[in-house]
Amino acid sequence: MTSSELPEWMETDLQQIREAGLFRSRRMFQPLTGGRCLLDGQTLINFSSNDYLDLAQDPRLVSAASVALSELGVGARASALVSGRTSWHVRLEEQLAKFEGAEAALLFPSGYAANLGVISAVAQEADIIFCDRLNHASLIDGCRLSGARFRVYRHDQLEKLKRELAKPTGAGRKFIVTDSVFSMDGLSAPLRDLCDLAEEFGASLIIDEAHGTGVYGGKGRGLAEELGVEDRVAIRIGTLSKAVGCLGGFVSGSETLTNWLWNRVRTQIYSTALPPSICAAACAALEVIQTESMRRDRLHELSRYLRSGLKERSRLTVPASTGPIIPVILSDPALTMQVARDLQSDGFLVGAIRPPTVPQGTSRLRISLTCAHQREDLERFLKALDGSLARNGESR
Repeated sequence: MTSSELPEWMETDLQQIREAGLFRSRRMFQPLTGGRCLLDGQTLINFSSNDYLDLAQDPRLVSAASVALSELGVGARASALVSGRTSWHVRLEEQLAKFEGAEAALLFPSGYAANLGVISAVAQEADIIFCDRLNHASLIDGCRLSGARFRVYRHDQLEKLKRELAKPTGAGRKFIVTDSVFSMDGLSAPLRDLCDLAEEFGASLIIDEAHGTGVYGGKGRGLAEELGVEDRVAIRIGTLSKAVGCLGGFVSGSETLTNWLWNRVRTQIYSTALPPSICAAACAALEVIQTESMRRDRLHELSRYLRSGLKERSRLTVPASTGPIIPVILSDPALTMQVARDLQSDGFLVGAIRPPTVPQGTSRLRISLTCAHQREDLERFLKALDGSLARNGESR
């Protein structure tokens, strides 16, 4: 394909995307306090944010970032391996290790980089990886990039996974890879059962707590803490960009693990380090998470309230999840987009999720709550959703 043919091919592909109702446009948002945002001059109740604990604009995080910004400037200037690892990076890794109850922690420029880099480095061609079908794209991409044999399983059909684990693999190792909380469904992985299977068949369990950190567990460490299986997990990966309200990814574990990753993981070695100001803000966020458990309590209270209201609408398909991610399955992508537009007109920003992010036939509204929302926001939302579905011929 020549350079002159490339735009023509791309436009053809874009047209096919548009005809399928899957075109994604770019929009500019301004985040506001109180679980709100501004879009095209309209203030909306933001039900699309992953800032679960309402920390991204917390004055304590802003102040911490400002101090580090004045001390060290904007960028880290190099990879952490070369000269980008400042005192704030060291401090954050130490605080993360303490928070996670681990010997050490290692920072990554993003949660995606952590998943992609860690899994592709740990697993080798002779190994076999078992990956949940609902896992985030970064986990799936890491599994594929590793070159290991790749098998997909369903967390609600573990008998099949057990049969696959029982098969001989020669000299290769076995890995089970899963999100702790699946980002598009809000469902929790059966971590206790997965730990049992990993121990029975000599596999290593790798979990990503992206949507668990700060949200679950008595100390906010995630679902593994809540279920009491932290010491049974081989590698725990987390992110700083959701409940922590900042940016970046991390791995917690033994000194041996973090030292090995430091020397082997390409997405860490060859990426510029996080800005020091982000590390300072994340340090402040970890302190809030550990001292203000009422944020988690309120988040779950609101989540239960909205989920209950949605389930009262008997014909709505709402997966049996817990926590702040609440999907409403509408199946048809065109209907999903129209309902999202209606809701925006009524003052609500809700994610409209379509293939290929989710499987065909499962297009959905992805409602994401934060502790900044009010019960009145949820009541207004339920009324707006009823109105939209009625207007679109969906008597639900």
